[in-house]
Formats: sequence, structure tokens, C-alpha cells
Amino acid sequence: MNEVQNASDADRALKQKHRAMWAQGDYPTLASDLISELGAVLVEACGIRPGQRVLDVAAGAGNAAIPAAMMGAEVIASDLTPELFNAGRDHAAARGATLEWREADAEALPFSDNEFDVVMSCVGVMFAPHHQAAADELVRVCRPGGTIGLLSWTPGGFIGKMFATMKPFAPPPPPGAQPPPLWGSEDHVQELLGAQVTDLRALTQTVVIDKFAGPEEFLHYFKDFYGPTISVYKFIADDQEKVDALDKALIELARTSSTAGQGSPPLMEWEYLVLTARKIDAGG
Repeated sequence: MNEVQNASDADRALKQKHRAMWAQGDYPTLASDLISELGAVLVEACGIRPGQRVLDVAAGAGNAAIPAAMMGAEVIASDLTPELFNAGRDHAAARGATLEWREADAEALPFSDNEFDVVMSCVGVMFAPHHQAAADELVRVCRPGGTIGLLSWTPGGFIGKMFATMKPFAPPPPPGAQPPPLWGSEDHVQELLGAQVTDLRALTQTVVIDKFAGPEEFLHYFKDFYGPTISVYKFIADDQEKVDALDKALIELARTSSTAGQGSPPLMEWEYLVLTARKIDAGG
């Protein structure tokens, strides 16, 4: 009983840390500035139609949930960090979209089995620490024959490389936690979903980023706005040598990942995987 209680307490503490990580900085602004188009990409890949019940898992400020609602779907945007919902509500109101916002842990969703026609996540569920638990929940709440759609940063793309660059400076991951960019590997997601799905389709694409005048501006932006980056810098704040080393490493990553366009600013291409699958319908 004590072991079970200890595990439960540890999980609650871990989820509180994750919630706090995403509540700091300003992820809604970052998503709006840099990747606002990705939500619509996922909605299109899922083939969302009017009248469908749609769950967006780890929805943040609704980058995918809002476009789904604008298609006429009945949408719930769920996230572990409800602090992000105020910005989402403002964005939805500005676009005339109506949807529901619910606090929810991606690894223990507060919804019934087979409840949704579409279950999706746009660079969201990939940050749940226990991949199999999160994948099982995606499948559980999707109806037989329904669609599961995921858009995730790839391990070999820019964001995957950024997490690899930060890893030596970050606190060790908790037991059982897996790196977020693994969700950008088709083989990994196929293994997670297993025989629970069919018709799995995956496509690697890129989003072009032209926000930053140079690598230093990228660094300062992510240190101000992006929760995972802010958390790593907080962890090493008392060691100036490590701070300087991480600054240098991230600037170098941004520099080598940028290409000069016809004018300015430099361009970066961030790679992501769009994956859709259909939950097995045992009844045919």
C-alpha cells in the first residue's frame, strides 16, 4: 500500500512540475507567433467535419481545437495547464469559435470510453512523460472507427535537436519518462498504438520560421517564452559557466539551422510528423 501511495504521490508531484513548466513564460504567444498554421494542418489531416465530437489533448491555447470548432465540430480542448485557457478563450472569441475547455491529464483523461469521433493533439501529448499511458488514453476515449491524429516534432528536426542540446543541462528525467520528440518517429508511435489501430498514415513536413533576425534573438525569445527552456535555465542558474555553455550551444544550433533568404530575416525549417490512424472497429 505504501509503495502504491508513494508512486501516486510521485506522479502527482511530476504532473505539478509539468503544469508549472508550461504555465511559465508565454506559450500561447509563442504558438501564435511561430506555429499558428499547424493546428489547421492537423485538423485537415484528421478530416474533421461538422457535428463530430472532437477531443484535443494537451491543447494549450487551442491551436488545433479552435480550427476544429470553426469547422462546425463539437470540441473539447483539454490540458494539464489550465493557465493557458484564458489566452485560448480570447483567441476563440476573436475568431467566433465556440468550444469547451477542460483541465485534464493526458495520461488519465476524465472522459468515457469511446466518447469521441476524433482524438487529436498538436505538439501537445508528446510532452506527457509516460508515452504508453498517454497513447492508451488516446485510443480508449476514441470511438471504434474513429480517428486519432497527432502532429509532433521529429527527433531529427530543429526542436528535437534543441531538446537534445538542452538535455545535458537539464535535471535527470523521472523513472519511466521518455523524450518528447520520440512521438515524431513513425515507428515509435506505431509501436505505442499497436494493434489497437489500423490505416496508419504518416507524413513528414516542415514549418518555415522567419521570426528571428538572428540566432541571438532566437535564444532570447525562447528564454523568455518557452517553458521547457526557461526550466532548464532555472536549473543551472547558479552555475554561470553552464549558462554560458548552453547559450553558446543554442546559438550555434540556431545558426547552423538557419538559411539566408533573398532578404532578411534568416529562415529556419522545423520538421514535424503528421500521423493519423483509425481505431479498430471490432464490429467491422
